[in-house]
Amino acid sequence: MNVKELYLKLNEMIPKSLSCEWDNDGLMCCPDGSKEVKKALIALDVTSSTVDKAISGGYDVIISHHPFIFNGIRAIDDEGAVSSKAIKLITAGISVMSFHTRLDALEGGVNDILCELLDLSDVQPLYEDGIPLGRIGTLENSIGAEELANRVKTVLGAPFVLLSDVGIPAKRVAVLGGSGKDFIETARAAGADTFVSGRLDYHPMTDACDSHTPMNLLEAGHFFSEAPVCNALAKMLRKIDGTVECDIYSSNVIRAI
Repeated sequence: MNVKELYLKLNEMIPKSLSCEWDNDGLMCCPDGSKEVKKALIALDVTSSTVDKAISGGYDVIISHHPFIFNGIRAIDDEGAVSSKAIKLITAGISVMSFHTRLDALEGGVNDILCELLDLSDVQPLYEDGIPLGRIGTLENSIGAEELANRVKTVLGAPFVLLSDVGIPAKRVAVLGGSGKDFIETARAAGADTFVSGRLDYHPMTDACDSHTPMNLLEAGHFFSEAPVCNALAKMLRKIDGTVECDIYSSNVIRAI
């Protein structure tokens, strides 16, 4: 199976129709689409260390969640953050394919995995512009917001989480991996008493108690809220072609000190 054949297979499993209009993902770097894929590296982000790992490990392709190229590149040189990585990848003959908001929206993707990890039942989609990005589900029993925060921290392996506790128990929980501050009102309107996301920002969390409809806000960290999807990508690849050597690389470069 070559690079383009792999992308077409993944594109069938993670359809572009689920992507938000503003998004940019897909086959983002392809020096040779006919190259046989023997080794694939899966990561949340295509960081410099991810690129170096792919080169030193002899990988043929990187499969990421966050887009390798999101905004336009104005010049191909060794000074730009993205262009310098692109040069290294092209020189090494390594392709990159990214699956962003469509992997958030996908059944079994980022947000369904979060629901599974948090043991939510009666899970339903939450929509943004017709795309089922978020999810809302129900805990078996009501628990304190702090207890849920500790559960989130444990299952995601996060060094810490941030909690704005409005003094109500958690039962109906909305989730959105990654950046979720623009989804707060969607979660509230859906009847969530608690909203779990990767990043919610200071002011919405500070103002949580002042809302006419209070809702606990829990920030788990952008990386940690989405990293579990790498395992799902690995399973998809193994289903497509079990002969491809597949490894997961932790691309997180942000440390808690």
